[in-house]
Amino acid sequence: MPTLNWIGKDAVVRHHKDVPFRLLEPVPELSCGEAQGADSGNLIVQGDNLHALKALLPRYAGQVKCIYIDPPYNTGNEGWAYNDNVSSPEIRRWLGEVVGKEGETLDRHDRWLCMMYPRLVLLKQFLREDGAIFVSIDDNEVGNLQALMREIFGAANEVATIVWEKGKKGDSKLVSVTHEYIVAFARNKALLKERKVRWRRKKPGIDTVLEHYASLQEKHGDDHVAIRKEMMAWYRALPKGDPRKGHKHYNCSDKRGLYFPDNFHGPDDGRENRPRYPILHPVTHQPCAMPSTGWRWEEDTTKAALAEDPPRIHFGKDHTTIPNRKSYLFEIDEEPMMSVFYKDGRAATLEVEVILGAGAFPFPKDSEVIADLIGMVVEPGDLVLDSFGGSGTTAHAVLKLNQHSKEPVRFILVELNNDVARHKTRERVRKAIEGYTPLTGKKRAPVEGLGGSFQFCRLSAEPLFDADGQIRADVRFAQLAEFVWFAETGSGFTGAADSPLLGVHEGRAIYLLYNGILKDKSVAGGNVLTGPVFDMLPVFAGSKVIYAAANRMGGRAAREGITFKQTPYALDL
Repeated sequence: MPTLNWIGKDAVVRHHKDVPFRLLEPVPELSCGEAQGADSGNLIVQGDNLHALKALLPRYAGQVKCIYIDPPYNTGNEGWAYNDNVSSPEIRRWLGEVVGKEGETLDRHDRWLCMMYPRLVLLKQFLREDGAIFVSIDDNEVGNLQALMREIFGAANEVATIVWEKGKKGDSKLVSVTHEYIVAFARNKALLKERKVRWRRKKPGIDTVLEHYASLQEKHGDDHVAIRKEMMAWYRALPKGDPRKGHKHYNCSDKRGLYFPDNFHGPDDGRENRPRYPILHPVTHQPCAMPSTGWRWEEDTTKAALAEDPPRIHFGKDHTTIPNRKSYLFEIDEEPMMSVFYKDGRAATLEVEVILGAGAFPFPKDSEVIADLIGMVVEPGDLVLDSFGGSGTTAHAVLKLNQHSKEPVRFILVELNNDVARHKTRERVRKAIEGYTPLTGKKRAPVEGLGGSFQFCRLSAEPLFDADGQIRADVRFAQLAEFVWFAETGSGFTGAADSPLLGVHEGRAIYLLYNGILKDKSVAGGNVLTGPVFDMLPVFAGSKVIYAAANRMGGRAAREGITFKQTPYALDL
């Protein structure tokens, strides 16, 4: 397979290995909601996303269902917003440290590729086997991004490059560029095919239509004539362009729900033996008029539809009208995302300004579009990651999805800039959760919160290991347990860090003796593997891997099926 080459590539291909592991430090005063502890489920992390991703790996490797990122578009304009500035002092400093003097003269495309490569490599490690990643980009780097992702994720896992038409742009001298892209890759496309996975998005406006119908059903009961009259009036009152108006043909109902009397004709495909059989009208008991192309369904299927309560066939006033099949709105509320779609880009800016104020954040992404992307992939309880947090659109999109989810989808956002993280990312997500009064626009009525919580964290100033290669003295057992599990299994740690037995992986038990987990912090005590200490450990009959400061069991360790690994030296992270 062809690969992409650029100046500085050799310096960054394995750079993710050299990034030190750091700890996440909670900032309670910047967190939100009742569940602000480590189990809150949602995280906003302030810090360099390369270091933040490395810090998050021990807990979340292989556990993320969907990644969405909006990295720098690399337009070459030094006036970019923060998250679009690949020439920022932070990135230039990083290039100088990693690429060396060569980084000072790199072309902007080389700089962009150097920045993206190690981050994409780390992001891949977070994805579940059935997960997916979506990356927003424009014409400046779309070709490079596609080549880069084929190299990292595998060309066989490419799903599509979606074109987002965003509206007119009048400042172009040659061609008016009115679109951008979303590059989509699966972690394991073959697995999705094997499992017959289908990505579907919720049709815009359907939830609100169904909610309004439910209110009319409660008001009128089984009076479906009255319900239809009010549904049609409601549709007419909606403004032009409202997505709910697109479902106006769903105005009939029965006790099963809101439906549209859909075409029951057999397709005009030249087939001569199209099903033709009598369907009796329920009132006149006479055979109904039949379409010239026959029926869509075979007779047995139609009989089964008529036998249901209520019947799935819609009849006219008498037998002179051709019957229709009932298409229920709640049964067709999803659809595949089109590879080309339109959504006015101004809506996203207005949404952010209403929450944060005019000019708060340039060029944010549209939370409804991101909710569509995420919603196609995730199921209740899944985890979403965005390592270019920006204005917090991804978290806002997840919170919107959770309004219709039995179990909340969780999010992790990473934002480098301290001011943006605290006053833009965090504030938008907090207001979305708690509710807010609009700061712009004609309508200033309070907006109800979506509910939820998040923990705000920052990266520790010092890495997990000090300059002498020793574990920092302030590292707790629960923190080191995540790194030990990840070092041994390559997956995120999901167990309870209150026992020296961290868990069992591929038939072997993994233990950690550290920081007095056995209530003995003496040098020769619970942090050292001895016979008496081993006898205190939770029993496992199979092979065992034990991380400890030292091993003083002698030949008994081999007899007990123990593989000893000394901390910190065995933690080759």
